[in-house]
Amino acid sequence: MLIKLGFDIEFELRGPTPMVLMLFVHPARVADLRAPEKLRVEPQVIVSYYTDLFGNRCARLLGPPGNVRLSLETVIEDSGEPDRQSPGVIQHRIEDLPDETLAFLLPSRYCEVDKLTDAAWQLFGDTPPGWPRVQAICTWVHNHITFGYHFAHHSKSAFDVYTTGQGVCRDFSHLALTFCRCMNIPARYVTGYMGDIGVPPVLPMDFSGWFEAYLGDRWHTFDARHNVPRIGRVVMAVGRDAADVALTTNFGSANLKKFFVITEEVKAGNE
Repeated sequence: MLIKLGFDIEFELRGPTPMVLMLFVHPARVADLRAPEKLRVEPQVIVSYYTDLFGNRCARLLGPPGNVRLSLETVIEDSGEPDRQSPGVIQHRIEDLPDETLAFLLPSRYCEVDKLTDAAWQLFGDTPPGWPRVQAICTWVHNHITFGYHFAHHSKSAFDVYTTGQGVCRDFSHLALTFCRCMNIPARYVTGYMGDIGVPPVLPMDFSGWFEAYLGDRWHTFDARHNVPRIGRVVMAVGRDAADVALTTNFGSANLKKFFVITEEVKAGNE
């Protein structure tokens, strides 16, 4: 399956504004790209690239005053298979976990493990460890949190979601991955493309947030918002929570004027 990916984002900047961008396919999926992933910036400025502490590809630039437009379009090859299900994978003892996973057991800005540990053990302490436990967490969050775009707020944390029972996709993920950490399962936040492939379309398109849990010596995809396997996820960035994977960070006043995302299957004959 081929999937067209891209975005068209425009800001109005009051003055010269340094910007950090995390708008690229994750290095783990770069080999699947079937067209160059070339960022276009209008007006033209110098763009430099680097890899952050979590292995994400980032760009930085100095945006001039006025309107700055960021756009990109590419095509990626995907298996076309739904999210992999591995119900038999084990949960590792903490002492057996790889060093690099330990950071994903700790509290982070939006994921207050310390505030939710008691609730997590009350809710999930009797569930079988491993995949069934993570799935039980996803199902609970899916059933107890009400989705709505009007519930979005940049400062909302997992504890806020738990107490209010409301949120958007990133909030579902924050709460679920925090519960996983409370139960000694490393869990990390993921942002990326996920088009409405194989499901009724929802417009306008947007980037999406889900999470991964470390079980059976690898990271596995989970999605508490939808709680069903989906087709065509494309990871862009991973981190402890949404603070680590902000798609754009503007070090100055920036007014968002346009935000358009595309992620759709390329039909036969339209390659």
